[in-house]
Amino acid sequence: MNVFLIVSPLILVALLGFVSTKSGWLLKSQLDALSKFTFNLSIPAFLFYQMANAELASHLSAQLFAAFYLPVLVCYALAGLSNYFFHRHYAGNNAASAVFALGASYSNTIIVGLPVLLLVLGQQVVAIVFLIVSFHSAMLFALTSAIAAFSSNQSKSFSWSDFINQNVKNPLIISIFLGLAVNLLALPVPAPIGDTLVLMGKPAITLALFCLGASLAFYQVRSELRFIMLASVFKLLLLPVLVYLSTAHIFVLEPLTVKVLTILGACPAGVNAYLIAKVQGQHQQTLAGSVVVTSILSIITLPIWLALITMSPS
Repeated sequence: MNVFLIVSPLILVALLGFVSTKSGWLLKSQLDALSKFTFNLSIPAFLFYQMANAELASHLSAQLFAAFYLPVLVCYALAGLSNYFFHRHYAGNNAASAVFALGASYSNTIIVGLPVLLLVLGQQVVAIVFLIVSFHSAMLFALTSAIAAFSSNQSKSFSWSDFINQNVKNPLIISIFLGLAVNLLALPVPAPIGDTLVLMGKPAITLALFCLGASLAFYQVRSELRFIMLASVFKLLLLPVLVYLSTAHIFVLEPLTVKVLTILGACPAGVNAYLIAKVQGQHQQTLAGSVVVTSILSIITLPIWLALITMSPS
């Protein structure tokens, strides 16, 4: 199986978005409107419907979460310590170290990971992906905000009320947890509503990839190149290696789960990590650069990871 040929349509969609904005054909205001529809309506409809109908029971286990999140926390800790002890300007700064750690360990699971896995492995991945995604942002954002609260300078103090309020208003998180509730309670989704959600959700993956590529045209990589590359090594190499070792050799999960979790770990840095950097007022340039560089490099690294894991028995 030629993995690159399978993934290349996703890459081309993102590239089309990048060229559209870089050339000026798509204006920033138009991209903002398209992104608003995509992330407030289309993707939430897709996530809710898929989560409500996913076969969660057969995959739900403590080992699943431990196999993925323990490597994530190890990567997070190593990246944070690297910044805390070795950064020229941010050494000793808890907030900056936490933000850098987030950028080096937070995966773009929805916009990149899910469509790649759906294309390569099919609908059987949905339940596993959504179980991981359900707690991905909440855990890492809360951890970053809590650590930043202990910084003595330049950080926004942590507020549980602000954190909860931000998450309650996030349409992606709302759709996932509402779908999870419907699934666990075995509530039926009326056919007209289900059909509407399907129609709304059909363009979600394509639009998300297009918007991701388009948004990269507005990020700049001007400085902090050393730590941008360090974050990229943590994100695209160390984290998937740790996840693979954890899933395949420590917890010895099923081959399909090993493949799904490894690819989720190998995804580029999520754009939302940059938003947290802006809130904290730390490492904005580094996080913006990390999103750009890991997204570009993942065009090469993701097919390599896919080729490696698909060679293992399924």
